[in-house]
Amino acid sequence: MKKRWIILLVSIIPLIALISLAFQEDKPKVIVVLQRLDIEYWKAFESGAKKAFNDFNIDGEVISPDSLYPVTNQPNLLKKVLKQNPDALIVSTTHPSVGNPVLMEYKKKNIPVFLTTTDVEWEYQASYIGTDNIALGETAGMLLGSMLYPGDQVAIILGRLDDQTILNQRNGAKKVLEDVGIKIVAEPLGYDKFGNPRPVMENILRNYPNLKGVVATTDRIALEALKEIEEKGLRIPIVGTDGLTKMAESVGAGKISATVGHNPYDMGYLSVEQAGKVLSGEHIEKRIDSGIDIITEDNAKERLDFLKKILD
Repeated sequence: MKKRWIILLVSIIPLIALISLAFQEDKPKVIVVLQRLDIEYWKAFESGAKKAFNDFNIDGEVISPDSLYPVTNQPNLLKKVLKQNPDALIVSTTHPSVGNPVLMEYKKKNIPVFLTTTDVEWEYQASYIGTDNIALGETAGMLLGSMLYPGDQVAIILGRLDDQTILNQRNGAKKVLEDVGIKIVAEPLGYDKFGNPRPVMENILRNYPNLKGVVATTDRIALEALKEIEEKGLRIPIVGTDGLTKMAESVGAGKISATVGHNPYDMGYLSVEQAGKVLSGEHIEKRIDSGIDIITEDNAKERLDFLKKILD
């Protein structure tokens, strides 16, 4: 009898493994390729994507190149992913001019491609899921403009000039500020060629000692500017565009009046959700707006509590 039970048990174990494998194979495979994963913005995106993998029963993975440069890093990674034949690709394109030709290879294999964070308007995208960056820039401009007067001087500190997200934010903020008579006196680059913040605020203040405000196209740039402003004992309003931890802390502490923010967690979650819908045969919109938040002293703690929860 004991021998029979052993034989039966040995027979059942492979069967259970096969059933488990079958269920696992039924899950769609979705790979998310981001620009980087070493800073908070992208970690928040990753957290949202992983939550959606679990919620929608998707076999998913979030990866990125080791660095932004050379520009071939992300396209080379996309080529490796293509060999895995995923059911869908979600990508935040770093350099569209070199990345889009690789995305065409996905199209040839009928793999739907979802663009996120940076809308490069690739005609074959299944959808763009992310922020309307012109609207974000306009919101940043309106927020800063509400603290100033016509004729005041402001600076807009940019990230990379080859990043359409940054340019859209700049254009939105610039239009709103100029429309109310505020002068844009400087538009320096706030990052070096490796994507690290540059200390540009000192030069701006030297050249424009009557500066009354700053729009920074990322929080990292905004915080670098804030450091220089504080060291000089000045109080100049700064508006960032990410709404991440250190910026929200500065708003909560009264160092910054208010700021605006992307929702990278929501972008990650919504991107995976939309990919799952398409793979299930559902129709989705060509553009999914992940929204914009305005962070003030009143809601800064709420923002910080949320960020702590998703990043722990």
